[in-house]
Amino acid sequence: MKETWQNLKTTYLYAKNQKSKLIKFCFCSVLSVFISIIVPILSANIIIRLTNNQFAQLIFFSIAIFLIENVRNFVRYFSDYYAQIIYRESFTTIQKDLGRTILKLETSIIDQYSSGVFIQRFTNDTIRLAEVFNILNFYLAQIMTDIGIFVAVFIINKVVFFYLGIMILLHFVIEKRKVKIYNEKDKIYRKKQEQASGFIGEMVRGVRDIKMLNAEKSFLDKLDGEIQDLNEKRYAMQFINNRYNLLRGFVSDLTDILLIALLVYFIIYHQLQTANALIIYNYAGRLPSIVNWIGMFLEKVKDFNLSASRVFAIMNDNEFKKEQFGVKKLKKLKGDFEFKNVSFAYEEKEILHHLNFKVHANETVAFVGKSGAGKTTIFNLLCKMYEPTQGEILLDNQEIHELDKDTIRGNITIISQNPYIFNMSIRDNLKLVKENLTEKEMIHACKMACLDEFIESLPEKYDTIVGEGGVTLSGGQRQRLAIARAFVQKTEIILFDEATSALDNETQLQIQKAIENMKKEYTILIIAHRLSTVINADRLLFIENGQVVAEGTHQELLKKNKSYKELYEIELQKD
Repeated sequence: MKETWQNLKTTYLYAKNQKSKLIKFCFCSVLSVFISIIVPILSANIIIRLTNNQFAQLIFFSIAIFLIENVRNFVRYFSDYYAQIIYRESFTTIQKDLGRTILKLETSIIDQYSSGVFIQRFTNDTIRLAEVFNILNFYLAQIMTDIGIFVAVFIINKVVFFYLGIMILLHFVIEKRKVKIYNEKDKIYRKKQEQASGFIGEMVRGVRDIKMLNAEKSFLDKLDGEIQDLNEKRYAMQFINNRYNLLRGFVSDLTDILLIALLVYFIIYHQLQTANALIIYNYAGRLPSIVNWIGMFLEKVKDFNLSASRVFAIMNDNEFKKEQFGVKKLKKLKGDFEFKNVSFAYEEKEILHHLNFKVHANETVAFVGKSGAGKTTIFNLLCKMYEPTQGEILLDNQEIHELDKDTIRGNITIISQNPYIFNMSIRDNLKLVKENLTEKEMIHACKMACLDEFIESLPEKYDTIVGEGGVTLSGGQRQRLAIARAFVQKTEIILFDEATSALDNETQLQIQKAIENMKKEYTILIIAHRLSTVINADRLLFIENGQVVAEGTHQELLKKNKSYKELYEIELQKD
């Protein structure tokens, strides 16, 4: 109960802007319950008047029920109207808040969980939270309606009332046990559903690679297993329902036969009129109904608590940690930074080890070294995608932990080896980083990225939709679009992480020329697989085992670093 109350209070925060409508909704619900209690009592009077041939009073009660029922129809209309508004606004607010929270999660947390975890909680669980006030109110109203019926039974015969009360209690015990077991199975099912959603998402996104690898059979076998396992979990839940429905049906039939015996006894000994016995028997048919409503109410409460725990777990900082930024804001960065004794480990594997180097504003520096040396990790730490295990990172002599998010990420652009292109037009992909982007700026950025000729060849030109992940573009076109996006953003620090790896030699030369044009105006950091693309950098830092083991110009490293010379000679042989 404490958990439910706490979750309801937290969920109410998302509906408090609709407080007036929530009050009106509750008023309509209370009025509806009041009517539901009155109507059965009036209906009992109709049966009594009918059996006693009291036709004048019969007409009076019939008209009264007609008028009251019409009032209830209007009450239901307004109740549904307010309920829809409350649900719509609550659902919108919860999803917006959860969406913002997901974007604030630490990158390591995103790496740890599959996309299915966030998709299922963002879609299914938020629905259950948003509808909680409507759902619980509905079930409570139904329960109160049935209670009103049993009030009428109490007025007619108290012994029968207590008998039915005992049977309701028995049904309730059965239903509560079912809900508990069902909820445990539901937790397992939802976890499996997240796994299956994550796998299906990966399969859809990677369908081209699956076909090229001729790996359809492996993925279909895996998909069959995921679906089979998921359906088994769903069947386990349904089996619980079926088993307890069988038990509840037996108890319900037993209740009926014992009730008939009890009513016959009272009629024989003149303790109950036949008309009243008929009323009680008809009302007793609602016994399973009240138990069903109570059972479904408990099930919805459990379901709500489970969804609340899954959604609020993301919003809280205990399990799903959020990125932490400082409050210091720098209006404009010069663009120099420094790593001082920085170490970083990922899943207990040390990537960087007491790393030290400094880059000056408007300098072009290349990071070279073998794969796995830690070059990309340096970029991720500089963008604050990960937190260093030890040491300090300084931007313009300011500790990076003290700076706010806009100062860091608003002044740094990273162009990765596999940039993500969104399923929207080329124009909208560019406007993501600058909403007020002009046509002139957009065309200039695409020319700088050697992409304008390709765009002009498209039927829809800049309004061409590029598909999920830029699937309609080649690898080189995706990278050039990402480079154009960086040119639009015009940050003080630009990071190229193997950004020309998918380009042909001619286009690569054009991009290198564009980078040359940017030199001395921006701080440019480059990670390049091909050393020939960075020989003109102001400095090269050779990274080995997470440390800078040598630095200097291309010619200087050829003379003083054997490992660098070997890498360069291997590349010359390939060419």
